[in-house]
Amino acid sequence: MAAPIENTFIRELEMKNGENLKIHQLEVGDVGCVVWDAALVMCKYLETADFDAGESWRGLDVVEVGAGTGVLGVFAAAYGAKVTITDLPEFIPLMNLNIDTNQHHITGTAKAESLKWGEESLGRTVDCVLMADCIYYDQSLGPLVETVRSLCSDRTAVYCCYEQRTTGNKPELERKFLEMMQEIFNVEDIPLERQDSHFRSEDILIKRFWKKSVTEVG
Repeated sequence: MAAPIENTFIRELEMKNGENLKIHQLEVGDVGCVVWDAALVMCKYLETADFDAGESWRGLDVVEVGAGTGVLGVFAAAYGAKVTITDLPEFIPLMNLNIDTNQHHITGTAKAESLKWGEESLGRTVDCVLMADCIYYDQSLGPLVETVRSLCSDRTAVYCCYEQRTTGNKPELERKFLEMMQEIFNVEDIPLERQDSHFRSEDILIKRFWKKSVTEVG
């Protein structure tokens, strides 16, 4: 059972302009209830030179999948993106709390919606899909890849950030996820030198995916 929404503690995340986002995390709950390091690395990557110090996000239609706290989506919305922050229904109150808490920083738009991987669809393709640390369970890999595919046109960029974990079945999950993604998408590894100079780590990877053409798939 999820902790009551009032049982939270706050993680602050500084933006380039010196303002701090305040992200509520749950004291008790599943993996989506806290801000993981990969989400922080990805947030800070959004304001690097790859995105014109964050200016490139203005006006883009963005979906965050497996959002948990919604920190990544809120961060993109603060830079002007029109973001739909998605996860399972039980995370909607937490995502809405973080949208409301940071509304004065948001220069685009942000809304929270339920999106069950492999079962539900937003019914549209978008400019960009963001996800951080979504590779946890073997049974969710296929539905996750299908959901990402459903959001992508030939012009959609998918940015995926995750921490490489060496325990248990985690290396196998990473391998399977990348194999499934590469059946549909091309992939680029984002090198450390293009990431934030402080918020980066050799064991946290950022990858950009984009759909293969018909000839590439064939």
